[in-house]
Amino acid sequence: MVDKSFKVTTRTVSGKKTRFLRREGVTPAHLFGQGLTSVAVQCPTGDLKRAIALKGTTRLMDLRLDDEKETRSVFIREVQRDALSGELVHVDFYQVNKKQKIRVAVPLVLVGDAPAAKLKNNIIEQLLSEVEVESLPGELPPHIEVDISPLAEANQALCVSDINAGSGVTIMATPEQLIVKVSTIAEEQGAIATSTESAEAGKAPAGATKGEKSEKK
Repeated sequence: MVDKSFKVTTRTVSGKKTRFLRREGVTPAHLFGQGLTSVAVQCPTGDLKRAIALKGTTRLMDLRLDDEKETRSVFIREVQRDALSGELVHVDFYQVNKKQKIRVAVPLVLVGDAPAAKLKNNIIEQLLSEVEVESLPGELPPHIEVDISPLAEANQALCVSDINAGSGVTIMATPEQLIVKVSTIAEEQGAIATSTESAEAGKAPAGATKGEKSEKK
């Protein structure tokens, strides 16, 4: 039987010295969780990249620390990358109890074709990119699909109450919160023009202050 758990080892190097680990193809990380003392760990960068690509931050994975017989159920909680190179700098693993519900922000993915998008001057605006949900770790969806095919006319919208996260998953956001809407380019341009005109109207004409001063003299 192939061991499909993700393996990490206890890390003894810390601080600025971790740069030497990265040069050797090893990424420093931390393992923490509710009621768990944080543990400094490390893992091969190549293996970690594959795990991130496969699991993301919303899929449960089995992690094995050193030579422990039992695996730990974890999520990849936070991924830090170098701002310039994009290379991995540090990762946090969050250990969970499979029998206890957790709250996690899950991405919203738009699917389907909106008839309204084919009409002139219409644009589809996504106002909410993720939503917080509560569920058991094993039932957490990697993402929630939002079908935009019902959007056929301008000003139509979909809100949180229009989506289904699946059995055992509770969406914590306000039901009336908008996810996506159909706007028109003309409306957007009109709003910008109105805002600009209002700003210009509030400005005093050039030289007015000087003129007032000369009269007082």
